[in-house]
Amino acid sequence: MPGYRSLYWRMVLLVAGFCLCMIAVTDYMAQRVDRYLAHLPESTLSELRGYAADAASALDQGMDALNVWRDEHADLSPEILVVVDSALQALPGQPLSEKQRNMLTFLRSYTSPMSMRGGGRQVIYVPMAGRDESLVLRLPKALTPWAMRPLLNALVLYLMPALLSMLFCALLYMLLISPLERLRRQANAMRANPLETLLPAELAGRRDEMGELGRSLDYLTRRLRDSIGQQRQLLRDVSHELRTPLSRLRVAGESDLSQSELRERLEHEVGRMQELLDGTLEVAWLDSQPGQLPLEAVDLNALWEVLREDALFESGWVSSRIRAELPADCRVQGHLNGLSQALENVLRNAIRHSPPDGQVRIRAQREGGNWLICLSDQGPGVEEAQLEQIFRPFSRLNSARPGDGGFGLGLTIAERQIRLQGGDIWALNGHPGLQIWIRLAAA
Repeated sequence: MPGYRSLYWRMVLLVAGFCLCMIAVTDYMAQRVDRYLAHLPESTLSELRGYAADAASALDQGMDALNVWRDEHADLSPEILVVVDSALQALPGQPLSEKQRNMLTFLRSYTSPMSMRGGGRQVIYVPMAGRDESLVLRLPKALTPWAMRPLLNALVLYLMPALLSMLFCALLYMLLISPLERLRRQANAMRANPLETLLPAELAGRRDEMGELGRSLDYLTRRLRDSIGQQRQLLRDVSHELRTPLSRLRVAGESDLSQSELRERLEHEVGRMQELLDGTLEVAWLDSQPGQLPLEAVDLNALWEVLREDALFESGWVSSRIRAELPADCRVQGHLNGLSQALENVLRNAIRHSPPDGQVRIRAQREGGNWLICLSDQGPGVEEAQLEQIFRPFSRLNSARPGDGGFGLGLTIAERQIRLQGGDIWALNGHPGLQIWIRLAAA
């Protein structure tokens, strides 16, 4: 069943409202047309009063003159044409059939509303001016008020629904087609310009399927724009970083180095370029990952022991220089390989920037449903304004953090890995040294 914010309910209200509105308006207009046509126009009333005046003149001359007038105007109302008194009874001397006498029981005033019964030709009485008598006749067909009824019915039954349908289509266009047209323009803009077109505020605020579609397209636009921007930045950075080893290789090729020295230089520079490309591809892959990595319970003590042994072997440090102060129950929700790579990169960065005889320490503390993990060194730290910059690709702050001149991708990869595990990572100065803090959900 669609949710209460679904476009389905708006469509139900719109269609039901349109149908009810059409029924109500059509019924109202039909009644107004009937009431308008039921009353005889003034021209017809004047003509009927003229017939009554002629009959009164004939009656003044006697019943014979009245009967003569009736015979002369028989075609005016062949069914009945008679003069009645104030009690609506026929005057003596007027021959009437039984059917005509029955008609006298259904008289109505000539000013009363007419009915469509009997073809709309009611038996009416028209008072004679200055007398108690009235002229009774059946409304002549030529004087019936229904001549305009077909035209008015066409307006009520055809034109009015057509206008309401146009209004319905306009509302439907505003509800569905107009937002779709905006989304179409945004989709076309994604092919034509640098992805700067974003979702209009009025469409972004909708809570129905159209709003969800717009927000999805807007998210896609932003993500595609960010991805393209990151790729362009990576390409610029990689091309810049590759110039240095390529330049050294060119100088080595033009120099008088021995074959062994040239091979050693070649192996060193190729290894550096391989490291650069591997790190760049890793960052690009992490940036392209949607959502989160699959998580599992990870024992941080066990993982740290493996990373510590590898780091001691690579760096040649004694075991006392890498210390761990982790609680025995320190278990986090993380991706084992991703968390291992992140901690390894942070550890290598700490070792690289540690002074002689410096120490690296890892500790953890519980904070609600999370573990806060801190890995610190005893180096000079970095400037406060550059604490966020160290997580950007190819950020190397050699003036503050002397080391072996890495490419500045280690902390970038660590930040991407932690983010894909639903965690946070940030840097603080430890005075001395740099502290890398990681927040992950507790297992």
